Amino acid sequence: MGCCSGRCTLAFICGMQLVSVLERQVIDFLGYQWAPILTNFIHIIVVILGLFGTIQFRPRYVTGYAAWLVVWMTWNVFIICFYLEVGDLSRDSDLVLTFNLSMHRSWWMENGPGCRVTPITPPPSWAPEDHRYISISGCLMDFQFIEVAHSSLQILLALMGFIYACYVVKLISEEEDSFDFIGGFDSYGYQGPQKTSHLQLQPMYMSK
Repeated sequence: MGCCSGRCTLAFICGMQLVSVLERQVIDFLGYQWAPILTNFIHIIVVILGLFGTIQFRPRYVTGYAAWLVVWMTWNVFIICFYLEVGDLSRDSDLVLTFNLSMHRSWWMENGPGCRVTPITPPPSWAPEDHRYISISGCLMDFQFIEVAHSSLQILLALMGFIYACYVVKLISEEEDSFDFIGGFDSYGYQGPQKTSHLQLQPMYMSK
């Protein structure tokens, strides 16, 4: 009963992780955030493998999923620090999230709740020709706080997934040990008592 409950809860957490990271992947694609796109893709694959291991009683898959969650939580802590500009980090850097391939920022910068985008014409002389120069105002929440909220949700789900993954691996291992104990008699050639016949054969003589 405990194993079923733990597995069902972990499967539910994996489902929540898939839904949330797919939403985040779409947003990162729209914002051309190449580093998060790559990391999200790896996370999607690992969560699917973890879900498969949970359903099919594969402790190695669940263990690998739990190990990846540590990396995933570390990445999201970095994202939070990046957008809050902790230390020497700057969210205006093009190298960290876009690999210096574009000047794009978070999709939420222009599309956050209540944001009004106003093109500025003529653009400054230093602005690239293939980019528009805009003014953003009226946002109910700054884009960096939306990104922080997304990463915080991922950390919460990952922490829950890590705890239940360890719990499920423990339960599966205990069940495997109990099955080995029950089936151990067969491996030593144990045979149950057999019925013996007490009937004795007597010779028969046929008279001519």
